[in-house]
Amino acid sequence: MSSALTASGDPVPQPTGSAPAARRAEQPGAASGEQTRAAKRPVTRTVDADPLGGTVRRTVLPNGMRILTEAVPAMRSVTFGIWVGVGSRDEAPQLGGASHFLEHLLFKGTRKRSALDISAQIEAVGGETNAYTAKEYTCYYARVLDEDLPLAIDVMCDAVADSVLAEADVETERGVILEEIAMHADEPGDEVHDLHAEVLYGDHPLGRLISGTTETITPMTRKQINSFYRRRYTPPVIVVAAAGNLDHATVVKLVQQSFAGTPLGDDAPAAEPEPTRSHLHRVKHRPAGTLVREDDTEQAHLVLGGPALHRHDDRRFALGVLNNVLGGGMSSRLFQQVREKRGLAYSVYSYTSQYAEAGSFAVYAGCAPAKADEVLALIRQELADAAAHGITAEELRRGKGMLKGSLVLGLEDTGSRMSRLGKGELLHGDLMSVDELLRRIDAVTLDDVNHIAAKILTVPMSLAVVGPFEDSAFTL
Repeated sequence: MSSALTASGDPVPQPTGSAPAARRAEQPGAASGEQTRAAKRPVTRTVDADPLGGTVRRTVLPNGMRILTEAVPAMRSVTFGIWVGVGSRDEAPQLGGASHFLEHLLFKGTRKRSALDISAQIEAVGGETNAYTAKEYTCYYARVLDEDLPLAIDVMCDAVADSVLAEADVETERGVILEEIAMHADEPGDEVHDLHAEVLYGDHPLGRLISGTTETITPMTRKQINSFYRRRYTPPVIVVAAAGNLDHATVVKLVQQSFAGTPLGDDAPAAEPEPTRSHLHRVKHRPAGTLVREDDTEQAHLVLGGPALHRHDDRRFALGVLNNVLGGGMSSRLFQQVREKRGLAYSVYSYTSQYAEAGSFAVYAGCAPAKADEVLALIRQELADAAAHGITAEELRRGKGMLKGSLVLGLEDTGSRMSRLGKGELLHGDLMSVDELLRRIDAVTLDDVNHIAAKILTVPMSLAVVGPFEDSAFTL
């Protein structure tokens, strides 16, 4: 999965082959301080007026919840999302997978709606709902026609704020999640990335499975999940984001109405929005090592990589360019050398993962087991060459063009625009305009990229392998 930058400046995995400057949004604490002094009134600001999109507005409610919208009148759809700044890294070891378990359960019924009501009401208007859990957040969203936005807001707010977590539903979803864990274990091309995170971060929460394990999911009780739900899902950690043909004031009013009478309503204590996760206390990576999971697969699945940049590091734009040059598409060095010239693998790509205070750069390849050593040697050779000699001016131009193209083309639908708002606010505490992001990419120089290459490609790298091998089959 090669990495391109999202509109919030984060790299996102993608398959291989795949305005005026904005005013900086106020820091979370500052806006909330204003509204607390203003007798518990919402505080609204215009964050951005982007010619590539629409007007972005931000409201901070007295309880610390943030609501961001991007009005795009030319579209006839709206995507509405609720972002919760709680993910798998926030779980105690014995509660591994609680965030993901809860994500499943919130669609199983509230005091007003059954699970069938939640899905049927949205599907009856041609809409769709979904959710996903990440290591640092959880997102619930619905995409509907613009005229059906009030329904989507009511259904989604009801599900997130007022789920009953019935005991029978806990048992049903426990079985579903255990099957999901088993299914994931049967997908070695996915599992190898989790193994690489484990070998990088060890027992740190960033090294654990988002889904949890059979050992943590099996004994988890309804009481534990409900306690996690009510302790963690509070207004200050929630960002509501919507994009499409909408009116900001109307969205704010509907959200307040839909949350009324729930723990996320205006009756919640006055509070400031939760600050973004600090990057000052760096996560300690484990010493470089090798982790092999023996499996009778037709292919060897390999991930080689090491520590890189956290998401607040301004050098992430240079790293994005380097990533594209090395393994971001069919013209990348790794694709050309490993697949096109030698035919050693069908799939080979590089990618980055970035968190608040940690990050990594890695290369994946899937190949015949007998060719694994040759493929690894070639990957190491390409990385060493880039570290020693850097990239060319032509590669710089192409890498920057790929980043800019993926950024702009990725904003062609309301869902991606909604994600831009949610991630920008929740992960960065502000929203960088599209034009500013493009300027930051354009400003990347050859020296910037070559410096990053020399820094991150020379550190000892860890290896994760899934395939028909014994533990001692590989050495660093």
